[in-house]
Amino acid sequence: MSRVDQVVGQTRSVVREKDQGRDFAKQAAIVIAASLFVAWCARISVPLPGTPVPLTLQNFGVLAVGLLLGSRRGFAALTLYLAEGALGLPVFSMGAGIAYLLGPTGGFLLAYPIVAFVAGYIYEHSSKNSSKKGSGRFVWAVLASVAAEFVLFAGGLSWLAILTHSVSLAIKFGLYWFVFAEVIKILMAAGVATRWQQWRSSQE
Repeated sequence: MSRVDQVVGQTRSVVREKDQGRDFAKQAAIVIAASLFVAWCARISVPLPGTPVPLTLQNFGVLAVGLLLGSRRGFAALTLYLAEGALGLPVFSMGAGIAYLLGPTGGFLLAYPIVAFVAGYIYEHSSKNSSKKGSGRFVWAVLASVAAEFVLFAGGLSWLAILTHSVSLAIKFGLYWFVFAEVIKILMAAGVATRWQQWRSSQE
């Protein structure tokens, strides 16, 4: 190999490393921004009488992050979100710290990374096989969100049942009050994801 070829090869290697560094920084910024978006959604909170679980926009944020970022980045963003809260940053709706994660809403919170992963995984894989039409994308986004919500409430209600020693109380505290609101959040998240996919498709 000539000296010129060596120089060219080294230059390409440096450029490749710089590109990889920029891409990593970009992806890290997206994940951090997504965690902060969920934290912002958590601030929109309404305490409800008769239950220790507040009504928040948090679940919408988790679904939207999963659908928009996909399974891996969605999981990373929500894992980071939990780490921020565990370290005492005010990112949860009504408190912070590890003790808060062990409270009544702990089951829902700890399920968030898996919820985002499930929503993202189903939606990103369905998008490869579904039609380019918005209606098809929207239906898949809704289905992905519903599946993710099952995971969310399985985690949340299971933890409430452990704390209250009663399945019926867990359902009373963690489900009855929220069904209608969750339907709205699912539709909102699906609508945002569909619009984003349509815009991306129009740019290609």
